[in-house]
Amino acid sequence: MKQDPLHIGDMLEPGIRSLGYELVGVEFQTGGKGGALLRIYIDSEDGISADDCQKVSYQVSGVLDVEDPIPGHYTLEVSSPGLDRLLFRPADFERYAGHLVKVRLAYPIEGQRKFKGRLAGMQGDNVVIEEDDMEISLPFDQIDQARLVPEF
Repeated sequence: MKQDPLHIGDMLEPGIRSLGYELVGVEFQTGGKGGALLRIYIDSEDGISADDCQKVSYQVSGVLDVEDPIPGHYTLEVSSPGLDRLLFRPADFERYAGHLVKVRLAYPIEGQRKFKGRLAGMQGDNVVIEEDDMEISLPFDQIDQARLVPEF
């Protein structure tokens, strides 16, 4: 998945963990009206408040200022993963097995890029979802974005 092409999460995770939070994932988007955007998703057993995001933002800003991994101007955003949380790592696909997911591939497989189904977990290097009583195996390295679909 290409959410963290600069491997910023590896650099930031120890500091975020030391504050008592889990680094869920990192997204880096270039372009757009406001320039580049670095979005850090955090979580904890007690959920995430605006104060939590502010604490992590302060910690992360210091590390980014010293390490300077991103050339040019960018906006830093620290956020909770929300109900429709993104899935970043293979462990996420195991952790949320049984949940409804939407998956978008970087390249189509048999003419299809978007899939929605019940997450069955990982099999080797593939994410498996159940869609219309069929198991579909999607290569993890082809996933552009995957997120949970809230069910009420």
